[in-house]
Amino acid sequence: MILVFKHFFYRNYVGLSLWPFIILKEDALKKDEALINHERIHLKQQRELLILPFYILYISEWLLRTLLYLDSYRAYQNISFEREAYANEEDKDYLSRRKTFGFLDYLTR
Repeated sequence: MILVFKHFFYRNYVGLSLWPFIILKEDALKKDEALINHERIHLKQQRELLILPFYILYISEWLLRTLLYLDSYRAYQNISFEREAYANEEDKDYLSRRKTFGFLDYLTR
C-alpha cells in the first residue's frame, strides 16, 4: 500500500518503506517505477528478516558506517540494504529472481 505524506521527509529523501507501507513525499512519485521498485526491495528485506530485526540491523549498520566515514549521508548510501535496492531498482524483474538475504552480497562491497 502506498501512502503520501508531504511533511514526513528530511532533506532530499522522497520515499520510505515501513512495513507494510511505502510512504512517498508527493503523489506524483507513485509513477516513478524505479523508486517504487526500490521501496519494494526494502519491503522484501523487511519481511525476510521478520520486520523488527531489519530495523535493528539497518540502524546498527548506519551507526557503524557513520562512525567509519564520519558522514551520515555517505553511511546511508553504503548500508547493505540500500546498496542492494539502489543497484537493482531499475530491474523490474529483480524481486522475482532475488535470492533470500540478497542484501548480504552488498555487505562487504
